[in-house]
Amino acid sequence: MATQEEGQPTASQTSAPGRTFISWTSMAILIATAVASVRGLPAMAAYDWASIFLYVLPAILFMVPVALVAAELASGWKGGVFVWVKEAYGDQIGFFAIWQQWMQNVAWYPAQLAFFASALAYVFDPSLANSGLFTGLVILVVYWFSTLIATRGVDAFAKVGTWGFLIGTIVPAAALIVFAVIYWQDGGTSHLPAVGDAEWFPKFTGLASIVLIVSNFLSYAGMEMNAVHVTEMRRPSIEFPKAIVLSVVLILFVFILPTLAISIGVPGSSVNLTQGVLQAFDVFFHHLGMSWGTTVMALLIVVGILASVVTWIPGPSKGLLLVGKEGYLPPRLQGTNSRGMQVPIMVVQGLIVTAMAVLFAVLPSVQSVFWILTAMAVQLYLLMYMVMFLAAMRLRRTHPNVKRGFRTPLMPVVGTVGFLGSLAAFLLGFVEPSGNADATPQGVYILILVAGIVVLGVWPFVLYKLRKPEWKIDSSPDHTHSDTPVQEG
Repeated sequence: MATQEEGQPTASQTSAPGRTFISWTSMAILIATAVASVRGLPAMAAYDWASIFLYVLPAILFMVPVALVAAELASGWKGGVFVWVKEAYGDQIGFFAIWQQWMQNVAWYPAQLAFFASALAYVFDPSLANSGLFTGLVILVVYWFSTLIATRGVDAFAKVGTWGFLIGTIVPAAALIVFAVIYWQDGGTSHLPAVGDAEWFPKFTGLASIVLIVSNFLSYAGMEMNAVHVTEMRRPSIEFPKAIVLSVVLILFVFILPTLAISIGVPGSSVNLTQGVLQAFDVFFHHLGMSWGTTVMALLIVVGILASVVTWIPGPSKGLLLVGKEGYLPPRLQGTNSRGMQVPIMVVQGLIVTAMAVLFAVLPSVQSVFWILTAMAVQLYLLMYMVMFLAAMRLRRTHPNVKRGFRTPLMPVVGTVGFLGSLAAFLLGFVEPSGNADATPQGVYILILVAGIVVLGVWPFVLYKLRKPEWKIDSSPDHTHSDTPVQEG
């Protein structure tokens, strides 16, 4: 997802003549750019036409509520999720919320780089994509190389996010649609049922048959990062809802059409969670006599993912650093290098990613590890979102007089829908999807997931209990961490 900065001067803070406001169409594109990704498309492709329902449902139950609630919070309180939750429930729960926001990124990195490894394998030897050792080694090398680049400072990665999105998301997504149509019109065998024979809802054969919907909650995550700019709109109460509607349409367009394109080329039972996009390209290009095209697309995806990972690595850790300077992290973790980069936190982040990468070499199935790490990232993020929804509803009651540049219509309804949707997704996340042929035994899957969530998520409570007065370095009365760039995957 694209880089978003929190804490930019808002309309209420800046009254300079000729000030430029964000238009509602620009806000919609900003949101769509931050959310859209091709990584999760294969998971939904196995559902054919029912994938539309599986995209629309979390958009209604999660994406829209997150955007509306976060917009109100951002327009009333400067400082992001830490301050929002702190104002409602105290600093310990606020620290818990921002910790989960950071940690879900850490869990997400190996899953994203497993997709990178799969694309890289297609350039050299597609069979390597199923090798846990190859995937683990690629994750380690690429992640630490990206971290090294990130330590060089903002100038080293300032513009790569946008180019990474264009190269690794827009081009492959558009190419999937275009070549699927060409393949179909040229007489290629389509595995997507005719509209008249379509099943628009997934068959219910138990919770595992629909649990892949949980992955879509993470696909829509990160909306709160864009909502921070709501007060930079000229008429936020009118324009932001319009931006939400347009962004939902754009995001669904980017998600749904390429997913259906994969369904055309690859049978649902054969879609690989990490290789599905390239499987489809392989079918299309071989039919058209352009087998080299898959390698080109794989290279584009590789370059795009590499650029985006380099951009994302320093962002969330920077947010944690600035909160930590208020007394929440030991001084050793508050250090920076000569370029102002939070190297100690980035090293800890890298060590956690390294431990997760080992799972690819230890567990028998690359797809299973990919799903476990994706689910783990979802679970950690959903914990933060549940707290955020509760905080928004509580602040409406306890701080009704705080001026808000945007007020969520029907806050109790929107907040409750968002909370219940997040809770349902959290609970479903402990069931492994039935579509994975190499599924981990359910008991083992739950054990690994629970252990990962506990080990990664419990630290804010431990650090809060251990903290000492001398840990506080930043004595500024303002919440400096509101000026930190925060990115999502």
